[in-house]
Amino acid sequence: MEANEVIKLLNLVPHPEEGGFFIETYRSSEFIAKESLPNRYDAKRSFGTCIYYFLTPETFSKIHKLKSDEIFHFYLGDPVEMVNLYQDGSGQMLTIGNDIKNGMLPQVIVKKDIWQGARLKDGGKFALLGTTVAPSFEFIDYETGKRDFLLKNYPNFKDIIVKLTSE
Repeated sequence: MEANEVIKLLNLVPHPEEGGFFIETYRSSEFIAKESLPNRYDAKRSFGTCIYYFLTPETFSKIHKLKSDEIFHFYLGDPVEMVNLYQDGSGQMLTIGNDIKNGMLPQVIVKKDIWQGARLKDGGKFALLGTTVAPSFEFIDYETGKRDFLLKNYPNFKDIIVKLTSE
């Protein structure tokens, strides 16, 4: 299967903030009232959302963080390298994929307020992932990482920060 086939079959569109391709596949019809949510949320939220997320060699997931936890699921294709940058200045590189014998993870949980970004491992043709966010993903909860800030606070991750930021 080719990348353009997957994009067409799943009706994926370019992600307007993060990069890569996506489509929302589920949004709960039930809501959590603003008063029942932590103060970091500005309004009510659906219980949860799910998307397909797709990477090609020409795309990457810009380093960003969310106000909610996000769970990544690996479905199809080639391995993805992901960086997680923690508030204490440390970080971690993970490989999302199906070769669990060699340390790849078919599921990755990224806690709220953790800087995250991802790209195909070198030589990969595409990767189809899914993500689940609870409470729901809302664009207002998305923050793109600024390269200068990230380089200053995470100098040990310079190479991947440069690859996964555009400014």
